[in-house]
Amino acid sequence: MKGRILTYESLGMVDGPGLRFIAFLQGCPLRCLYCHNPDSWSPKGGRLVDSEDVVAEAMKYRNWMTGGGGLTLSGGEPLMQPEFTKAILDRTREKGIHTALDTSGFGPLHKTKPVLASADLILFDIKTMNEDLHKKLTGVDQNQTFPALDYLVEINKPLWVRHVLVPGLTDNESDLIALRDKLLKLPNLKRFDLLPFHKMGEEKWEEVNRKYTLKDTQTPLPEQVAKINSIFTEAGLPVGKAID
Repeated sequence: MKGRILTYESLGMVDGPGLRFIAFLQGCPLRCLYCHNPDSWSPKGGRLVDSEDVVAEAMKYRNWMTGGGGLTLSGGEPLMQPEFTKAILDRTREKGIHTALDTSGFGPLHKTKPVLASADLILFDIKTMNEDLHKKLTGVDQNQTFPALDYLVEINKPLWVRHVLVPGLTDNESDLIALRDKLLKLPNLKRFDLLPFHKMGEEKWEEVNRKYTLKDTQTPLPEQVAKINSIFTEAGLPVGKAID
C-alpha cells in the first residue's frame, strides 16, 4: 500500500507513551490557525512511499522504544489516507510495536472506523467546544470531527485528548468548562494535555505563501496554563499523566 509522507522524527517524547518514532503523513482538510505543519496540507505534497517502508524505518529504532514507546502516525491528518494508515498500523502491531494515531477525527466514519480501531492508542485533538469558533479556527465544522470521538467511546479505545491553548481564542472560560464536561463523559479517557500555543511553524506559513494571522499572539505564561489546568485537575481528570 502506497501513500504520502511529509517527514519522520525519531525519539519523540510527547506524542504518546515512552520514546517513539513519529511518521508525519501528508494531507489535511483542516486549516488550523496555529498549525505548525502547513506544508502537510496538500495531499499531493511530501513523497510517495510504501507502507512497508514506513514500518521498516520505524523498526530501526525498536531498541530505543523504551517506556512503552512505539510508532505514532501524525500529520497532517492520517485519516486522509485511511488505507495507507491502516496498513502501517496493522503491520507495526504484528511486529509487537505499540501504535498511536494522532488525529482530529475528520472523515466519513465508514472509512475511518477501521483505522481508528487498528491503533493501540488514539491521540485526539479537540480544537474547541465552541461550534462557531471551531469553524473559524479550522475551516471545518465540528460535526465533521466529533462522530469519531463517539465511536472511540463505543469501542472503548484508549484515548488521550489534547487541546491547544491559544490566548484570545481557546482560553474562554465557558468553552473550557464545556470541554471539561465533555471529557468527564469519556470513560475511555486516559490522559488530557493542555498544550500551550507556540509559533514554531510561523516560517513555514511564509514558505507555503499563507498569511499567518497569529503573528502578534503571545505564548501563554506558565501561571496562565496552571490556572486553566486547575479547571480540569479539580474535576479529577488525568491531566498530564496517563492512567491505566
